[in-house]
Amino acid sequence: MNAGRTYTLQAGSIPVEVERKRVRRLNLRVRADGSAHLSVPWRCPLAEAQRFLDEHETWLREHVARRTERDAEPCDGLIPLWGELAALPTGSSPDELYRAELAARLPEVAARMEAALDVRASGWQLRDMKTRWGSCTPRTGRIRVNVRLAAFPPTCLDYVVAHELTHLLEPSHDARFHELLSRAYPDEAAARAILRRPAREACRVA
Repeated sequence: MNAGRTYTLQAGSIPVEVERKRVRRLNLRVRADGSAHLSVPWRCPLAEAQRFLDEHETWLREHVARRTERDAEPCDGLIPLWGELAALPTGSSPDELYRAELAARLPEVAARMEAALDVRASGWQLRDMKTRWGSCTPRTGRIRVNVRLAAFPPTCLDYVVAHELTHLLEPSHDARFHELLSRAYPDEAAARAILRRPAREACRVA
């Protein structure tokens, strides 16, 4: 691994962002959005980072599940929904509500962002993902979106859809990727900041 860069390794099925920093030892944590991050010393070999993740896979899986499930648990009968605290309908689970809400809103957002980027996905899927807000397969053009985005302000869905569509034009996260993304969604940093926080912190009472 080269200094000053970030990489993605796997702890089982969980992707982990690996970043070189001025630290003495490896430090694994789960962010507010449920994503996993590993800080490693400058000269830490990739193989050593992978061994560390393999040893801590069970711990990581438990903490990722705990973090991502926290926002979906009703509190006083309310759950975060599109940036507001809203009542959970009787007989419905949070994930069922999120899936229905996202299914209703995604077609409009996808069409708008496809037009902005002049690219079209071959298919869209809604998934309950523990560590990613979205993913795509450039080879097939298929894109998957996390149903829990329905807990956050609508602008976050705009960002994730634009982000994944941009990967159909540029698979990496290089300078060209961010330049292309900015055509459809200029304020990438703001959306990423929201998604790093628990959904309830971004809510106002409906």
